Amino acid sequence: MSSTLRERTVLPPEDPADLVRFARGLNDAKAPGRAKLVGPDGSQIEIPDELYGVLCDVVSALSHGMAISIAPHNTMLTTQEAADLLNVSRPTLVRLLTDGEIPHTMRGRHRRVLLRDILDYSERTRAERRTTLDQMASDAEDDGLYDTTIDSHPTR
Repeated sequence: MSSTLRERTVLPPEDPADLVRFARGLNDAKAPGRAKLVGPDGSQIEIPDELYGVLCDVVSALSHGMAISIAPHNTMLTTQEAADLLNVSRPTLVRLLTDGEIPHTMRGRHRRVLLRDILDYSERTRAERRTTLDQMASDAEDDGLYDTTIDSHPTR
């Protein structure tokens, strides 16, 4: 397979009826064993569980009218690639590496980061933010701050 890997975005179809039926079929299918891809000539090949999970996610998103972006990534990233994935500056990423927040290795003078570690860090910080915001909302409710804003008076 000598095709060039490229990033692309897939938009949902204009008429999602077939896709919605397919998504329902995927949700209803709880058969044991591995999924198979059947070609037009009837040939079959087993689909790895990871790929089947991705397929289910893609079908679900498209059937809900969302677009999907597909982008190939190396599993070993440069600091700039890792920073781009986290949506932070390269110096910020380097500080996270230096502080031990994200594991990394050195290749000569260059830092390299595993994609798995970047994704783990991203999920960990997302969960921490969610927990912190939930706690802040709970504290504000306990302190009656939501009641205060309902009866607020204009300041001017």
